[in-house]
Amino acid sequence: MEGDECGFPPEPSDDHSQRGSVASSATLTRDVLIYLVGDSAVHLCVEGVSSVTVQELGRSVREALHIPDSAQEAFAFWLCSPLLELQLKPRHQPYKLCRQWQDLLYRFTEASEDDISQDEPCLQYRRNVFYPKSKELQIDDEGVLRLLYDEARSNILTGRYPCDPEHWTGLGALSLALDEGVGLDSQKLTATIREKKLSSFLPAHVAMGSGGLLSTLRGKGSRQAGLEQNLLAEYKKMSTSAGSPPEPTQLLHQYLTTCHTLPYYGCAFFFGEIDKPVQGILQRGGRKAVNVGISLEGVYVMDVKEKHVLLGLRFNELSWDHSYPEEEGDSHILWLEFDGEEAGTPVNKLLKIYSKQAELMSGLIEFCVELKSDGSTERARGGHRGKLRRQSSVVCSRVHSLNTISYVDNGKEIKRLKPKRAASFFNRQVSAPSYSAVQVVESLEQG
Repeated sequence: MEGDECGFPPEPSDDHSQRGSVASSATLTRDVLIYLVGDSAVHLCVEGVSSVTVQELGRSVREALHIPDSAQEAFAFWLCSPLLELQLKPRHQPYKLCRQWQDLLYRFTEASEDDISQDEPCLQYRRNVFYPKSKELQIDDEGVLRLLYDEARSNILTGRYPCDPEHWTGLGALSLALDEGVGLDSQKLTATIREKKLSSFLPAHVAMGSGGLLSTLRGKGSRQAGLEQNLLAEYKKMSTSAGSPPEPTQLLHQYLTTCHTLPYYGCAFFFGEIDKPVQGILQRGGRKAVNVGISLEGVYVMDVKEKHVLLGLRFNELSWDHSYPEEEGDSHILWLEFDGEEAGTPVNKLLKIYSKQAELMSGLIEFCVELKSDGSTERARGGHRGKLRRQSSVVCSRVHSLNTISYVDNGKEIKRLKPKRAASFFNRQVSAPSYSAVQVVESLEQG
């Protein structure tokens, strides 16, 4: 998300040696690597590196990558590490933010002191979370499409974008065509797939399989053969469906258009945990690790282990709030409120997402809502949304598998703050967007 939606900590001023090094480097020319998604990077010689802004770096990177002015808003600078990802604003100074990285990790992650001390961010140039998909479809520059494709492909292969077999097989075939060309024979393709490994074309959890050791040893060969055959069949469809081989830009557009059908395409992602439903005689629960994706269109909670969506809500389908820890040992919580049903009775449901990044998530949701509300009347229409579909697709919500708080709006089971944004779902106003902040009373039980 945008790095200072919640404010960065001030730059340390009590370390004289740090102040001296910043001052001394203000006029020095230094080598800077701007990483792209994948293995490549842009090498720049930057003068006054300690005070250079994202906006200034952007001009140099766009020039090096030959990005046309019409597509300059498609990308943004991010500070990234395995522990935290932050999209920067044009006025930010990456060098100074890198010096504050440990402070940011202490504030927004649960990482150990050892992990924090060893973590180091890289400056990455990748898709802007605020860039609309509709504009992306209008891009015809192959270099820009390649950058967007590389990022989308990475998110598919790592499972960050959960997708169904018909999606990942088609996307894998498109990647194969982009890497090797169209029209290769089966023998050559099979050799290529085995040389590069299936995980170069299909999500890692699909290519590697899952299950116990015995099932893995017994079924891996036949499973891999089946995946190879499906990939080859999909590839051959492209070779025979058109009279002339498709151009790379056509394949890139097709890949991105397929990814656009995934509701969480282009999201910024955050780490969190949710309560598991209690199970067994001992009523043991625990917590489940989740990725929370937030985009211009909504919020998506995904199971890290199972690689599927647990809850997906557009902004006109939810209310939210962020609560700070009240006592030592408590967690930051992002609250998501949405319509539900209990035994045929309409109820409101609350999902608690435990995360030190709840503050960042809440800030990003609010910013996206404000962007969407400018010139948009979609949320001004009254009435209830349709019931959530419970399907086998990894893209559909699994509300039944969530441990949520259910309540009816009778004032007995929940105490409401004076709404900061508008009314709640069951009395939403026709003439204005519907968002409300909620606060749970301390005695409220998990349901």
